[in-house]
Amino acid sequence: MIRDLIEKTRSYRRFHQDHTIELETLKELVDLARLSAAAGNLQPLKYMLSNEPERNDTIFQNLAWAGYLKDWPGPSEGERPSAYIIVLGDTRICKSFGCDHGIACQNILLGAVEKGLGGCMIGSVNRERLRKNLNILNHFEILLVVALGKPKETVVLETVGPEGDIKYWRDSEELHHVPKRRLEDIIVG
Repeated sequence: MIRDLIEKTRSYRRFHQDHTIELETLKELVDLARLSAAAGNLQPLKYMLSNEPERNDTIFQNLAWAGYLKDWPGPSEGERPSAYIIVLGDTRICKSFGCDHGIACQNILLGAVEKGLGGCMIGSVNRERLRKNLNILNHFEILLVVALGKPKETVVLETVGPEGDIKYWRDSEELHHVPKRRLEDIIVG
């Protein structure tokens, strides 16, 4: 059921790093992105795939993790993603990418969950350093990085409390809590 798949598609930030994700699996996930709706059907998105430890480490060094968890620098060695998909916008096709990359990445994450994997869309990227480290051509705009792996954490959805705090947090058992607004609080008119 689609609702179950959506509820399981969370932002996972800790993984079983030793769980290999094959290049063919990454291609299958990008194929789901390829099938996504695109503004004007221009299809300007391109993808860089990584499942090699050395390249993964290079990508990892250019990412910031979980802004609300101020004392957490990101996953430690052994809990890092085992693969990445870097989403690029080809400026030779168009200059603005609207929400195309968000739609494509959601399809990637839904597909990952269906395969027993999980991931996280990361927009906090040192783009210029990543461009230099991976020799990404200048006509590609780095839009998002999708971190992927076999989740090593549990994410719990809960209702936003009366104080209205929407910040996610971790408890002493390392459960990751994500407050969600109630349906009746987001429908207007």
